[in-house]
Amino acid sequence: MYVVTNDNRIVGTSSISSFWGSETESILLTIFVLPEYHGKGIGTLIIKTLEQDELFLRANRIGIPSSKTACEFYVKMGYHYKNGEKILDEEGHYRMEKFR
Repeated sequence: MYVVTNDNRIVGTSSISSFWGSETESILLTIFVLPEYHGKGIGTLIIKTLEQDELFLRANRIGIPSSKTACEFYVKMGYHYKNGEKILDEEGHYRMEKFR
């Protein structure tokens, strides 16, 4: 779990985990930046930090359950819609992924 602060205020969060215990797949979770901090590079910092984590580096595939508003940001960071399809799942997320 990672936390980004500004003047002792939490402005962003993120976490990474193995995907159901897999050694070759990981998942990025709880990625959030306060709306008033959007466009200030915090999301990019979070993704770049997660992409240096051991769980990211050992994985062949990294997934992200994306909200409707975050998809284009993840595309900019090199992630793609799972199976090339932009479909909302039963939890209201778009499933995105990156292969290494």
